[in-house]
Amino acid sequence: MIDNSILFPQPIQAPVKPRPNVNQPAGKSVGSSTPFAQVLDQKLTGQPVRLSQHAQERLKSRGITLSDSDMEQLKGAVDSVAQKGGKESLIMMGDAALVVSVKNRTVVTAMDRQSMKGNVFTNIDSAVFF
Repeated sequence: MIDNSILFPQPIQAPVKPRPNVNQPAGKSVGSSTPFAQVLDQKLTGQPVRLSQHAQERLKSRGITLSDSDMEQLKGAVDSVAQKGGKESLIMMGDAALVVSVKNRTVVTAMDRQSMKGNVFTNIDSAVFF
């Protein structure tokens, strides 16, 4: 008689012991009260906003110019979105729509009012209107 049962042996696993952290001085925890993301956000706040090559080409082809005051306003908007936890944002500045990667502080693409008609913006989690 043939035995139809199949035996699957359980793998042998070594017990896992927690390793003490040898890099931290005793009694002082680093980062427990300020997670890495908060520290990173604090460091990124106030950094300038850059334009990607694609955004530069779009701005040029659509005749959109951003003055120094526009860039300062954009920087403030990106800072505000970053503080609220936004990652990808649509920033409306006058007749221009800018899609910004908040994490990288980079304008990904840009379009003018005429190009916006009928378009659907996807993959954004926040919007700022000026």
